[in-house]
Amino acid sequence: MGISLGGGKGTMAEPNVVPLIDILLVLIIIFMVITPTIPKGLEALVPQPNPNKEQANPDILQKTVVVQVLCNDPRCMVTALKINEEPHTWQSLGPRIEEIFKQRAEKIAFVKGDSGVMFSEVARAIDVMRTYGVAKVGLITAKIEAGE
Repeated sequence: MGISLGGGKGTMAEPNVVPLIDILLVLIIIFMVITPTIPKGLEALVPQPNPNKEQANPDILQKTVVVQVLCNDPRCMVTALKINEEPHTWQSLGPRIEEIFKQRAEKIAFVKGDSGVMFSEVARAIDVMRTYGVAKVGLITAKIEAGE
């Protein structure tokens, strides 16, 4: 603390703000270092449309795994699951995904949700797939499927 001796008013105490500025600078540096390590959310790949507009390679189609989250009723309160057009339940999704990717080097799959399905159901499917060994999960939308 500094003391200034003023005229007839007597002594007056003034706070020294230099240590406070030092503390603020240290806090700014800490927040700048921590900020990039904050998780951003679910990582997802979006497949790009085929620019050639020609038929896809059958070998690639055979290797592609697509998990569909479908509506079973008009209000989409009950969802159904399919893996490459093969019906499944939430309990059988994980073990089947693990079985499919057991022998594969590339662990990439795609999720396709109906337009009325809540995103929480799609996120649940992504979570199950990541839990059972899928390294990368892509999202398929109606526009991408139409080739736009």
